[in-house]
Amino acid sequence: MSEPVVSASQHEAPAGAPHPAEAILQVQEGIVIDANPAWIELFGAGAELLGQPVMDLFDEPSRPALKGALAACLQGRWSGHSLNVGVLRADGTVKGIEIRLALCDSLQHGQPFIQLTMPVRAHDEGKRSEELEQAVRHDQTTGLLHRRELIEELRGRLGVPVQGGLRCLALVKLDRFAAIERAVGATASEEVLAGFARLLREALHPKEIAGRFGGVRFLVLLQRGNERDLQVWARQLVAETARRALDIDGKTLTATCTVGLALVPAGSKNIDAEIAAATEVCAKGTQRGGNQVLTSWGSDGGVAQQDEIWIKRIKSALLENRFRLVKQPVASLRGGDPRMFDVLLRMVDSQGKEVLPGEFLPAAERNDLLKNIDRWVVSTSLSLAAQHRPACLFVRLSKDTVQDPSFLPWLDGHIRSTRADPQRVCFQVTESTGASCPQVRSMAERLRQWGFRFALEGFGSGAGSHMLLESVPLDFVKIDGSLVQVLSRDKERQQHVRTLTEVATERGIRTIAERVEDANTMAVLWQLGVEYIQGYFVNAPEDVVLTTDSGTAQLRSVGDTRPR
Repeated sequence: MSEPVVSASQHEAPAGAPHPAEAILQVQEGIVIDANPAWIELFGAGAELLGQPVMDLFDEPSRPALKGALAACLQGRWSGHSLNVGVLRADGTVKGIEIRLALCDSLQHGQPFIQLTMPVRAHDEGKRSEELEQAVRHDQTTGLLHRRELIEELRGRLGVPVQGGLRCLALVKLDRFAAIERAVGATASEEVLAGFARLLREALHPKEIAGRFGGVRFLVLLQRGNERDLQVWARQLVAETARRALDIDGKTLTATCTVGLALVPAGSKNIDAEIAAATEVCAKGTQRGGNQVLTSWGSDGGVAQQDEIWIKRIKSALLENRFRLVKQPVASLRGGDPRMFDVLLRMVDSQGKEVLPGEFLPAAERNDLLKNIDRWVVSTSLSLAAQHRPACLFVRLSKDTVQDPSFLPWLDGHIRSTRADPQRVCFQVTESTGASCPQVRSMAERLRQWGFRFALEGFGSGAGSHMLLESVPLDFVKIDGSLVQVLSRDKERQQHVRTLTEVATERGIRTIAERVEDANTMAVLWQLGVEYIQGYFVNAPEDVVLTTDSGTAQLRSVGDTRPR
């Protein structure tokens, strides 16, 4: 479980003396004021470092995160997290490193400075051994895992239960590579593979893995919040591949790729079937001309058969009160504990096994069961608000509930029975629901009249986001996780999120970024003006315990970041 993301602690010097081999850079007001010999030796710069803007020492993709982290550190709100950045060497190459930031007092100048430290391993022999092992395990051209090592890593990952969301295998194939090879030659075509591998690595979360599966095929293990997130990832990879122009030996060319997606069932220990499914749908995409995304899931007979099973399980869980809630903290980037929580759902099957919502909610949605589940969630959340008195609980409503005319009368009666303070509950719907359901505006108005708050999640994913801010009365917007997940190295997304944040702030609407999973993303969000963040980088979901006299059984924690 991560430590709290932000801190309002006072300015402190780094604890303990630095290791002699640590590379250290000191920065004051954005200017380098000192660099120790280890930094100079590693990056090939001398006295000319002093007086340079610190941003000039790092590659362009690293700068937004570094700028945000420096600003947060200067205000005493950086809690010792590490950043992954690229340092520009004197010869023009880039070295990827991990750095720590700390705010220090300056005895010489009387003003604080920020110290950037690159930790190094104490035992060079161990480091060389690790580097050798990495070289053996990774493909020389792409830097990705070899096929054998990839499969071993996949088997290891499957032995660890997924904490939240969905696991998915993506089979990615470069289209018409033979034509590229004919155009530039076999040797130069390796540069195309290397460039595509860099693009693929940039699109992954730290917990995700990729390998060269053979020839121009790559296999990726993804972990995302829901099916839409998986498809968004794949479409963005396909679009970015087609967009990037390649300059190979004086020839400018473009490449495209095709992606096949196959879900990995929870508890699966043999992924041969999922690899075969991803391979099959990728092959279909290639046959259709490539440059597209196909999935192994859809509305075929197999899905209908599975739905019959899930319908029975869901109805049984509702009758026997075998649903569970967890609450995931929302952290403030401006300091302090906002005491806000996102309410997440879990089901327990008849054998006591915990079932993630990604497994049962799609079937519930297809078979008109979401309204029943929503009422259980709302009822239990109101009891939670009454007993624990948080500042705000975010509770999701499905499209089916928004369109259900009996929901508001039911809620009106239920408020009285729980004695919950409406101000402590914020109902939220997806942006797509807000755009497609005219009932959203009147529902939001009525809920806010009763004292509840209202929010849009998945904000910024559609074309009409700004119009919704004008038409729906809102207290919060949650910036879509698919925008946030690779934000730190994507300038276009950064500008998009900045614009969304500015427009929302102008209207007095507070912003929350969904699915924040690393310090670099948090630092960029700080710089872009986002006020709150949620995700596994903030904290894992926490226990929810209600007293049994409320008519609800004791609820316990389940790891889950998949919104529902």
